[in-house]
Amino acid sequence: MPAVSSRKLPPSSKHDEFRPARKRGGVSALVGFLVIVVAVIFVMSVFFRVSDIRVEGNEHYTDQEIINASGIEEGDNLFFFDKFSALSRAYTKLPYLEEVTVDRRLPGRVTINVVECKAMAYISVGDENWTIDHNCKVLGKAVETELADLIPIYGIDPGTLMIGEKLERADGNEEMVDYLSLLLREQQERGIASEVRRIDFSDPFSVSFALGEKYTVRVGGPMKLDHKFAMLFSVLEQLKEGDSGTIDVSDGSTARFIPY
Repeated sequence: MPAVSSRKLPPSSKHDEFRPARKRGGVSALVGFLVIVVAVIFVMSVFFRVSDIRVEGNEHYTDQEIINASGIEEGDNLFFFDKFSALSRAYTKLPYLEEVTVDRRLPGRVTINVVECKAMAYISVGDENWTIDHNCKVLGKAVETELADLIPIYGIDPGTLMIGEKLERADGNEEMVDYLSLLLREQQERGIASEVRRIDFSDPFSVSFALGEKYTVRVGGPMKLDHKFAMLFSVLEQLKEGDSGTIDVSDGSTARFIPY
């Protein structure tokens, strides 16, 4: 009588189930993958430490002030320190920072790239003058020596001033602050900010600014502001050297020059 084999036979029909045992191989592959991942993490955590911290783009703050504010220290893990927390700390502690990015580079270098806000104007509160940038961000108290290079703002009664926060009016009217920001940015982008002697918001419907010692520019409200500046420059190109007066572009459609 022939011996009966204990080997598992294939199914007699294609509808019968027959799967070779593969579980052990799959588990082994998963374990191997996890071992590799753990090894990579171990190597990264042990060997890649911050050894060189650099700062680029700063003028107002020293390298060390920015490094201290970020909280990044030599010896931190290059890959596992919290970059977003570092950025948040820097913004909170240093109001002159407008943009901050952190770059990592092997084997252990961290570069903190910053773009600093620049004081562009100031607003007076009692005997104190407070600087703001083109976004109306409050930067701090102005020193006497820098006032000559800044634009004084009249006609805006500020509320509580918070360094690092946007300027607020005492009456809570954010539209006028937004308008001021638009006006400052337009003057900056058009390259005339250094020639603006003052901005007057005393009449919110007839905002004006002094351009040099020769011209008063009436811009009215915030509508069509870019077009108003285009008309302003068109008028300036036609004026003669000895002309002085008011340039009225407030209606957004016509420009008038009214000599003094």
